[in-house]
Amino acid sequence: MSEKQFHESNELKVSGEFNETHRTQRTLQTPKTLQTNKINDDLLSSLRPPTLRWYLLALLLGAVVAWGLAAFTWQLTHGMYVTGKNRPVMWGFYITGFVFWVGLSHSGTMVSSILRLSMANWRRPILRAAEAMTVFCITVAGMFPLIHLGRNWTFFYMIPYPNQRGLWPNFRSALLWDMTAITVYIIGSSLFLYLGLLPDLAVARERSSGWRRKMYAFLAMGWRGTAHEWSVYHRASTLMAALIIPVAVSVHSIVAWDFAVTVVPGWHSTIFPPYFVIGAILSGVAAVITLMIVIRKAFHLEEYLTPLHFDNMGKLLLVISLLWTYAYFVEVQTTWYAHEPIEWEVFSFMSGTYTTQLLIMLLSNSLLPIVCLCFRRLRRSIGVMLVLSLLVNVGMFIERFLIIVPSLSHKNMPFVWGSYSPSWVEISVNLAALAGFVLLFTLFAKFFPIVAVSDVRELEARRGRVTMGRAGVPSIAEED
Repeated sequence: MSEKQFHESNELKVSGEFNETHRTQRTLQTPKTLQTNKINDDLLSSLRPPTLRWYLLALLLGAVVAWGLAAFTWQLTHGMYVTGKNRPVMWGFYITGFVFWVGLSHSGTMVSSILRLSMANWRRPILRAAEAMTVFCITVAGMFPLIHLGRNWTFFYMIPYPNQRGLWPNFRSALLWDMTAITVYIIGSSLFLYLGLLPDLAVARERSSGWRRKMYAFLAMGWRGTAHEWSVYHRASTLMAALIIPVAVSVHSIVAWDFAVTVVPGWHSTIFPPYFVIGAILSGVAAVITLMIVIRKAFHLEEYLTPLHFDNMGKLLLVISLLWTYAYFVEVQTTWYAHEPIEWEVFSFMSGTYTTQLLIMLLSNSLLPIVCLCFRRLRRSIGVMLVLSLLVNVGMFIERFLIIVPSLSHKNMPFVWGSYSPSWVEISVNLAALAGFVLLFTLFAKFFPIVAVSDVRELEARRGRVTMGRAGVPSIAEED
């Protein structure tokens, strides 16, 4: 045998041994293992290296944020006169944005926590996006009191630290209690998000290398997936889900008290705290639906975010829309029946001057969602759900604006009545807040699993057939 034939025979032998080993490894993998690997690959697809489109999106969002920072710098150097605020209307677009973003932050707590406590199995693919949205929304909301402050270098007056002389901080100020509530909510929601991330960080650690592996190893805190760790994890998750609900309700109740404890016409009402909480849940659920659609399209998760999830979220949105409609009807009916002159003047001014905004709000928050979401086919239509969810949040932003501006424009003393329209500075800052939220979520999705891998895998592991007599039934109801 020649040397060439000898090398060729050895290569064929080695190649055959490799193919046989590879074939043996594949046959040793059970269908359950293959399914687990497929779930990991699909749900961790967002961690792949960024594409050119991702860089362009991040650059565009960063440019909008930079424009907003430039507008804020202009306000900081020239004074509050560059905004549209005036003597009767001292709250404007900034407080509107603050209340709106605090409302959006209720998505994770009220969707994730309630669904987790109710053991709704369909909730699993949407938990992570809702919890991350809570953290980013409350972070954006916390910036607005600082921007609205005017003399921004005196921000430490809003920190509720003890002072015996009572000079500062001012414990009667609404901004102080807003910052207290926001601080508590940021800490609680961040812990809630991080706790759910722990098992997925361990999975990402095993499937990465370099600096990413070191980062995930540090954040995973030595998670190995032992039985004891899973037992503690489930108990802690249930406890955090139960604790974060009253925190979320108290946060938006405190925001509502900023209005309700005053004597401004249209604000002094005991219905404001529950009304604000219902509105917050409405906007939060709608925002979660929007995020679900975007994530489903961007990362090709059609297999995990199915029409069933949109159907169930549509039912939830329908119930909350009905509650919001009832609360708004009660408020208007009470004002009409009492017909107190100054209260009725504020409502008449709003319905006359802001007719277009009022109609858009009622159509977006009440009429269209209630009519469309009653039909199963529309709830399972991705396009319809996207339009409805966006309209709801547009309507909720208008609703916040209509709560603030008309009441301040027509207060108790007619000689100080006035009007308000936002300036380019206020509009730029609010657009920068929206871009900043999207940028934070985009960065989060690139560095952390955007879908709860462990929860989805747990659902798949629990699926199976249970023998009951001569029949076999699924242990968990299958999607229809």
